Amino acid sequence: MTVKNESRVTELILLGFRNLYGFNNLIFIIFLNIFLITVTGNILIILLVSISHHLHSPMYFFLCHLSMSDIVLTTNTLPSLMEAILHDGKRMTIFGCITQFYFFSGIIITECFLLAVMSYDRYLAICVPLRYITIMDLTLCTCLSLLPWMLGFTMNLIGIIPISNFQFCNGNIIDHIYCEFSPLQKLSCSDTSLVEFLAFLFSTPLFICPCGFIIVTYVHIFLMILRIPSTTGRQKTFSTCSSHLLVVGAFYGTLIIKYMIPSIGHALLLNKIISLLHTVFTPLFNPLVYSLRNQDIRIALRKISGH
Repeated sequence: MTVKNESRVTELILLGFRNLYGFNNLIFIIFLNIFLITVTGNILIILLVSISHHLHSPMYFFLCHLSMSDIVLTTNTLPSLMEAILHDGKRMTIFGCITQFYFFSGIIITECFLLAVMSYDRYLAICVPLRYITIMDLTLCTCLSLLPWMLGFTMNLIGIIPISNFQFCNGNIIDHIYCEFSPLQKLSCSDTSLVEFLAFLFSTPLFICPCGFIIVTYVHIFLMILRIPSTTGRQKTFSTCSSHLLVVGAFYGTLIIKYMIPSIGHALLLNKIISLLHTVFTPLFNPLVYSLRNQDIRIALRKISGH
């Protein structure tokens, strides 16, 4: 049967999690609280950095951008998932689904490069401290903070534009917690080989290169820390990058595991859980890590709260 004679799909249904055994309302409330805490926590970090003069440094400037990316990621994916949980599925237009995928992929690429920029900042602060202020000036900070956003929301257009021209006629059920390429590919009756090739071609520079860069910078950082003679000095120096290292581990750990798990059979549920960790709990994890482990953030929070 030719594509012309096939029934064209105009609306998609996002399933989210099925078979919740009547706990839909409870799980919805849990995710609603997570959503509110995540957005509030990241907004609080942005406000603290903005109004606290002792936080006006490159490290916290980049942290603000990381918090903004977490807010975009959470507000892009979690509301649709909550609606799907509450109503046993969410109806979405094809345009709405592709738009969600555009912002999701854009933010993931943005965070990859933001984390790499933050590791470079820690490298300069620890390995070349005497030149840190002159190198990491306002111009470089601005460029390094805007570059990840530009790369994230322009490079993914290479794949999004051909996806927007897909014809969908292989059903309208997306058995996932948000829209992404794999379920859209399964529903498409168009030739997806070009997008698959582009995804493979650009995955290395957009995901692996920032990760490799972070590894290299932290190797230099650890070698520099080992040269510090006193234990107290080593601990104090390591504490300045420990929060970032935990965030990197959570982000790339869930990202790598997610794309190593096939979306078939019982692995589909596991894929959803890993996707949930990556898109829901990682944005929640970031402000908690920086607020609990970072003394400067805690001091600014106490000053604002009057304690």
